[in-house]
Amino acid sequence: MNILIIGSGGREHALADKIASSTHCTGLFIAPGNAGTALLGKNISIDPIDFEAIKALVVAENIELVVVGPEAPLVAGISDFFAGDEALKSIPIIGPSAEGAQLEGSKDFAKKFMQRHGIPTASYRSFRQDNLAEALAYLHNHAMPVVLKADGLAAGKGVLICNTLEEAETELKEMLSGKFGAASATVVIEQFLKGIEFSAFALTDGNAYVQLPEAKDYKRIGEGDTGLNTGGMGAVSPVSFIDEALREKVRTRIVEPTIKGIWEEKINYKGFVFFGLILVEGEPYVIEYNCRLGDPETEVIIPRLQSDLVELLLAAWKGTLSISTINIDERSAVAIILASGGYPGTFEKGKIVKGLDHVDSSRIYHAGTTIYDGSVITTGGRVLTVTSMGSTLTRAMEKSLVNAETIQFEGKYFRRDIGKDLLNEE
Repeated sequence: MNILIIGSGGREHALADKIASSTHCTGLFIAPGNAGTALLGKNISIDPIDFEAIKALVVAENIELVVVGPEAPLVAGISDFFAGDEALKSIPIIGPSAEGAQLEGSKDFAKKFMQRHGIPTASYRSFRQDNLAEALAYLHNHAMPVVLKADGLAAGKGVLICNTLEEAETELKEMLSGKFGAASATVVIEQFLKGIEFSAFALTDGNAYVQLPEAKDYKRIGEGDTGLNTGGMGAVSPVSFIDEALREKVRTRIVEPTIKGIWEEKINYKGFVFFGLILVEGEPYVIEYNCRLGDPETEVIIPRLQSDLVELLLAAWKGTLSISTINIDERSAVAIILASGGYPGTFEKGKIVKGLDHVDSSRIYHAGTTIYDGSVITTGGRVLTVTSMGSTLTRAMEKSLVNAETIQFEGKYFRRDIGKDLLNEE
């Protein structure tokens, strides 16, 4: 079957790599893709939220399965667009309806959903500009630090941790005045939870689900988790501190109530659910939902998936996940992001990438790359992901570090401590 993947990052390259290996895949298209996906299928230069262009491609190329990678087209309603179009409605598309995507697209929606279904999360209240006085009064009576979250999508930049009341008041006023555009027209003021973060993932047909491996990502630019937040500088899977007792808590208190809530509220949801979690004194809480797989977490969980991904995706569309099984590689996976110098601030593009043909024992997933004049060049802040598997976390780390050094481009930067915090628990 001909399959279309929408997106252009490391997540989409990892999905393309796995999907291309399926016996069900005879033709692969990626819109818009990158230099890595070009080696697996045909890149098509289409904006992921240009639904009419996507429709034209699907019809012209006889696409029989669409996999949506990023959140923007899901929040914008691509699944609803397919469902409402006579030429597209019978074509399987993996991704929730716009309503389901509000679990990521609106922090307020997600918080209310969690409250309705008894899912553990930090206490909160939501405010708009017209009740700023009430919001400031709420802050005055709130313990510090406090978390301020833009309600809508803000490219990963809409979450601020404020340590003092003065800082919180200033940031709240700026956010409600448009610091993050329409995304911060509503701001969620949330209790700060202190603990260690990790992620869980499920693929659901809106009723049943299969759970994918857990992962831990590293968002700070600097080693030792210092500096500015980024889209993610690396990830590991499995996570050594997650034992069967914790996994059971996550399953029974968070994953199952979420899927049950989706079913009870009759939300059309055929796709991935990302659970951003934090472990506080042995108890898991939800920090956030995403309506798709994470990046760079995808680059460690998908390589560990031994089952045919296309079969699982079709089962999600057909509503037969209850009879599906999933097999996972027990080895460790470590992903290290190679970033452009200056990221997540200002960085230069157009740097030639060298050494890709000298990589050994690692998968290289492209993100911010393209082909120009026969060479791979950089186009983004996060350029490549180096993912390695090993019988232990240490061995996987060592392989990724060696190959991260092997690949060269001007200004290359990467963290050398991805996974080190988990070694004493290995």
